[in-house]
Amino acid sequence: MLNKIKFRNAVLILFTVLSLAVSCKKDPKASSIGPVTTTPVVTGSRVELTKDSIYLYSRETYYWNDQMPSYETFKPRNYATNLALLDAIRALPGTGKPLIPSASDNVPREKYSFLDDGSLAAELGGVSGDFGFSVFYNNSDDLRIKYVSPGSPAASAGLKRGYKIIKINNRTDLSSTVDANISFVSNAVFGSGSSVSLTVVKPDATEQSLSISRGNYSNSPIFLSKIFERGGKKIGYIVYNSFTTNSKDALTTVITDLYSKGATELIVDLRYNGGGSVSTADVLINLISPISIVPNQQVMYTTFWTKTMQDGNAKILAHQPLLDANGKLQTFTGGVNGKYATYADINYKPTYDAGNVELFEKKGTADFKKIYFLVLKGTASASELVINSLKGVMSSSDIKLIGQQTYGKPVGFFGIAIDNLDLYVPQFETKNQKNEGGYYNGMAVDYPVNDDVTKDFGDPSEKLLAAALNYSEKGTFAVSNIPNTISSISGMSVSETIRLNEVLDKTVFKGMLLDKPMRLKKKE
Repeated sequence: MLNKIKFRNAVLILFTVLSLAVSCKKDPKASSIGPVTTTPVVTGSRVELTKDSIYLYSRETYYWNDQMPSYETFKPRNYATNLALLDAIRALPGTGKPLIPSASDNVPREKYSFLDDGSLAAELGGVSGDFGFSVFYNNSDDLRIKYVSPGSPAASAGLKRGYKIIKINNRTDLSSTVDANISFVSNAVFGSGSSVSLTVVKPDATEQSLSISRGNYSNSPIFLSKIFERGGKKIGYIVYNSFTTNSKDALTTVITDLYSKGATELIVDLRYNGGGSVSTADVLINLISPISIVPNQQVMYTTFWTKTMQDGNAKILAHQPLLDANGKLQTFTGGVNGKYATYADINYKPTYDAGNVELFEKKGTADFKKIYFLVLKGTASASELVINSLKGVMSSSDIKLIGQQTYGKPVGFFGIAIDNLDLYVPQFETKNQKNEGGYYNGMAVDYPVNDDVTKDFGDPSEKLLAAALNYSEKGTFAVSNIPNTISSISGMSVSETIRLNEVLDKTVFKGMLLDKPMRLKKKE
């Protein structure tokens, strides 16, 4: 489903959408979401019709659409931009809807919906077009390389995690105590510039100056895998940065290799993994789920769609063609849209027959007795899906979380094509076998410890990894050189760390994108 047809003739398509989607009732109740009727609609400009469609698709597919006002009340064309319109939808109240204060204007909004120009499909397909590195502060005056993507321009230039940055584009004042400095760093590293110059200090205290040019590259999200030996046993370790669709075979190879080399426990480093493909998440769950604990055919998780969609009342989805695995139209003559299948023809009920109850189907022979997840505030969505699914079947003594409370995103979506944009609004929520979900504020950890950006991945003295290794060997997280509280680990408070993440991680995709086959309704 990453292959979406782009509708270029916006006016004609959106006019049809409006004709089908706007109720002829003059003053419908705000919470009334049901079958819609047709009514003549005044035409508008391409810009106006795009805004109309953002509202109308949200009204029928948004997970918290029960309190969305009518078209006449909301007046989508009155908003200056598409983003302003979507922000207004995000700020609407809703039953059970989490509202997060905005850093810019303190207007509470949910943190999940966004508009995309189509680049997300390439990103989740494993193709990136950036410098290939990220940064974060060890303390207010100590900016570090957070990670480097394998095969990227930054990797080719020799950058490594842990290097200290003392100059960016000839600027040496990079302190996080000044907001303008943070904006400068963010724009230089994550903006649209064609190149960035850096001076870094390596662990051996030598300096290196280099210039990195933006480039397209095949992104391998598996940054590292290795074996550690502690207390007479072997512990596997994998750093996995994104659930891309092209990483399923590599995941299988790495997990199989770790187990074949004698690893009986596994550390999965998801500290910067904001999510991605649901089908790839399913692969990882089935690779690492213990054979002795999780027999096949047990419920892994259940998907609960927007009630309007469950009830078959999201008629507007008849304008979104349902493509097959090869990106081709599928015939479905009994469907809502006639000859070809559309997203209106899907069965969205939370049942096995509808295809919305996912079962464990063990992949490979790996049988890890304990699994440790290294997580931070950037751990989101598909990463949380993996953890929550395993929590539904594994005991608390066999699955541990180390680091910081996760992002909190138990909801997901598929993209809705509107002219040259893709609209992403939450449409479903997942819950594990125990019916547990709803972790909108994030998942709590078993041992709180701050990120250690001074050490490279796989360094056994790096704080999160050291805590996992120590627990595996001695049954306790505490290591003599690691303080027990987050606030004592670095010069920054937890709130400051979160604030910096909001700026420096704002370009990182955090989501759970449904990209696997969906079951059509049975023809009547």
